[in-house]
Amino acid sequence: MQHIFYFDGDAKNISWLIQTGESIAEQNRIHVEMYKDKVTDIQSKYIALHVGLFWGIGVFKIKNEDQIKIMIDEKIMHKQLTTNLQTDDELTVKRIQFIKQIMAQRKLKVEFEAISYDANMANKKIRKN
Repeated sequence: MQHIFYFDGDAKNISWLIQTGESIAEQNRIHVEMYKDKVTDIQSKYIALHVGLFWGIGVFKIKNEDQIKIMIDEKIMHKQLTTNLQTDDELTVKRIQFIKQIMAQRKLKVEFEAISYDANMANKKIRKN
């Protein structure tokens, strides 16, 4: 199965959208207390990517060996995920580890695509809040 995965986040919220053919599954959440108003937008986006992938697998939207095109509207995130660019931020390092672990365990075929912020279908929920 092929999916297109969009995600976004800010200091208060995270959201993600999984498009599979004509079907779209959207979710948005308020950050848990330990992250709410304590994370940067980039950290929040990593949390959204991690939680969204985990949610997609949990509700059987994403299955083992599926193909996922992950749409990224932050240049630094795209670079970190495609070239293993290092960061000193511990939260980001842990999220990247978890994301890569999920991809490896589920044998997901992942492609990362850089997009503009306006092309990110998941940010509409964040902008409203």
